[in-house]
Amino acid sequence: MEAVQVVTGTAVPLDRSDVDTDQIIPSDWLKRVERTGFGAGLFAEWRDDRDFVLNKEEYAGATVLVAGPNFGTGSSREHAVWALQDYGFRAVISPRFADIFRNNCTKAGLVPVQVDAATGRALLDAVVADPALEITVDVRAGTVAAPAAGIEATFPLDQFTRERLVNGWDDIGLTLRRQDEISSYEASRPDWLPTTG
Repeated sequence: MEAVQVVTGTAVPLDRSDVDTDQIIPSDWLKRVERTGFGAGLFAEWRDDRDFVLNKEEYAGATVLVAGPNFGTGSSREHAVWALQDYGFRAVISPRFADIFRNNCTKAGLVPVQVDAATGRALLDAVVADPALEITVDVRAGTVAAPAAGIEATFPLDQFTRERLVNGWDDIGLTLRRQDEISSYEASRPDWLPTTG
């Protein structure tokens, strides 16, 4: 996965609570066998409404999604994270994330920024008031800021997860950090045992 240290950009205000993974990427899109192309299905049913926020030109090119509380609830669906990333989002801000969704984010390189309810509301209102508002998420420092709106807050991220994101280590990347040790071990195994090579 790509390393994520700082995300800076404009945002899309999704002022809805309890957004589940089926709303993020409807089940019709789960038939795809590759990991790309899911951005076209992001919030597909809601995008039929021309007034839906993703259809508004002023939010085009945003890299941050600011959502209401309880984002990513429902079934464990990695496709929801893939759809958000494929659309161009690099961070999602919400007062609360479903645990499985949050875990899927960190394993794929999408930064889940959990803020308190007051900060979440302030960010939503600020982005609605100024679609050009720039938001910066600093993964290493654990901060989110919208300086032009006077908003700055911290967000929790355990040290291991922070290192994964900053270094771009997905599960395979973590394993490959031990490649020399794995190769050495495999080279010393008896011929009659199965190998990874």
